[in-house]
Amino acid sequence: MWFDTWSQLGRIVLVGVAAYVFLVVAIRLSGKRTLSQLNAFDFIVTVALGPTLATILLSSDVSWSEGALALVVLTGLQFVLAFVWSRVPAFRTVITARPAVVLWQGEILTDALRAARLSESEVRQAVRSSGRGDLAGVAAVVLETVGRLSVIGEDSLGDGSALEKTPPV
Repeated sequence: MWFDTWSQLGRIVLVGVAAYVFLVVAIRLSGKRTLSQLNAFDFIVTVALGPTLATILLSSDVSWSEGALALVVLTGLQFVLAFVWSRVPAFRTVITARPAVVLWQGEILTDALRAARLSESEVRQAVRSSGRGDLAGVAAVVLETVGRLSVIGEDSLGDGSALEKTPPV
């Protein structure tokens, strides 16, 4: 009722420890990007690692070596993707979204919000989270490629060179 055999429980413990250690090593070898702020492809790989690890642990039909190979394939693909992404600018535009200015000089850009599928309340929340209570003091709010909203105050805009490639709509 609670379990079939002690050997199955032992298998889960042994394979679990081995798979966990292997996953930690694979992630460390694949680089810091695997654990950084996630773009869409990083997210897919990270989400895929969980079910893969669970399958290795719970399915006696999957050997430890098959599971380890699956983890290597996932982290290896992530490594190759990050390698190409960092060296081929044209590939970068295919893999990651461009940042989008959704507020400019205190004015919410409704077309940009619609295109980014954001609500005005999300922008206002980001502004409040930055410690500001007034949109007029905000030079820009940028939806970053990782989905985070960056708030840039008028006092921090400077020459705007950080926004150079993310012009407002």
